[in-house]
Amino acid sequence: MMKAELPNSMQGKTVVITGANSGIGKAACMALAKQGAQIVMVCRNQEKGELARKDIIACSSNQQIDLFICDLASQQQIRRLAVELTTKFDRIDVLINNAGILMPDRQLSEDVIELTFATNHLAYFLLTRLLLKTLNNTPFSRIINMASGAHQIIRQVDFDNLQGEKSYNQWQAYGLSKLANILFTYELSRRQPQYGATVNCMHPGVVSTNFGQKKFNAGWIKLGFKILKPFIRTAEQGAETCVFLASSSEVKGISGKYFDTCKAVRSSAISYEPHIATRFWEISEQLTGLNQPEPLFTRKLQQ
Repeated sequence: MMKAELPNSMQGKTVVITGANSGIGKAACMALAKQGAQIVMVCRNQEKGELARKDIIACSSNQQIDLFICDLASQQQIRRLAVELTTKFDRIDVLINNAGILMPDRQLSEDVIELTFATNHLAYFLLTRLLLKTLNNTPFSRIINMASGAHQIIRQVDFDNLQGEKSYNQWQAYGLSKLANILFTYELSRRQPQYGATVNCMHPGVVSTNFGQKKFNAGWIKLGFKILKPFIRTAEQGAETCVFLASSSEVKGISGKYFDTCKAVRSSAISYEPHIATRFWEISEQLTGLNQPEPLFTRKLQQ
């Protein structure tokens, strides 16, 4: 169980949260806003984002709530977002990569990348890397990646089918993207300078949100949610570990860990394979263009 922090313990700190207008993202925004943080909401939909922003302000009495619009499936929009954030904020104390999707069939992003992989993994990878200089220049900053226990369904990685090129299964695609979040967390922690930002990932539990439910109306899924309802966490409960990692003094300096219910636990065996993490890192750099010279990014932003 999360140990409560003192009121206004996040005063003066800037927190960037993706997928912030509903579910765990909004609940984390609300809790951290009540602790006095300046909240930077990143949402895909302007109207939904603005409604959530107003609700958070009203409930937290915190006026320091900003809204930025970005479709995280679009690398061009992520790059534009990174420029906007680093232009407006000279410090980022916490980056919470929370946005995620679960697609019933294989679809491609505007960058011709499978949508689940693009949104759930590459968006985390690209946004974090683009904000890393600001994060590392902010003392005691933290990066939190929203993973999932669903990563454990992946027992081996077929690098020729990362994007469902040969066969696509929605749960395999989701589980693989969550494994990628953990591998990215561990590899980034290994590559970080000694006094740079810490990076951890987490499992929120089975949470009662709109995530996935609107896309899957099959009777067996509805029945499953009904049966499991007593064991399903609320969005607020699902956000507890996220808020703990963002605000608690207990995790200051701790990096490269996987958390569940506010405790560091073991992730799957495959997630600790350094050669797999390195391969994912290299592929992610290629797919995001981060292995290209810096002028390429400038040209893309200007297009």
